[in-house]
Amino acid sequence: QLQASGGGLVQAGGSLRLSCAASGRTFSIYTASWFRRAPGKEREFVAAISGSGSRVYYVDSVKGRFTISRDNAKNTVDLQINNLKPEDTAVYFCAATWRYSSFNPLQGEGAYDYWGQGTQVTVSS
Repeated sequence: QLQASGGGLVQAGGSLRLSCAASGRTFSIYTASWFRRAPGKEREFVAAISGSGSRVYYVDSVKGRFTISRDNAKNTVDLQINNLKPEDTAVYFCAATWRYSSFNPLQGEGAYDYWGQGTQVTVSS
């Protein structure tokens, strides 16, 4: 099970750190990702990190502002978001998969075995 937290209301240019807590003792074998769903839009892939943390992937629109990291000792995956923009307003979801580890399949929702409930990020201009 996954539990996302850390969302909130922030002004443009601000920062947030989202966290996803996982239950279970084998979290390190899972690739973990963050997706988001903006108002009126479909859910989209944002970032992923391999089980060991050695490989990370980002969608082009967030490169340089978003950083995904994980702490397998704590069973957490974080998403640091800097220089927030109004277009970052969305519900952010964490997800995990043990079946895929390369970039292309990770962008699809069908690759994932577990999903968190989502945390709302609202950026005011």
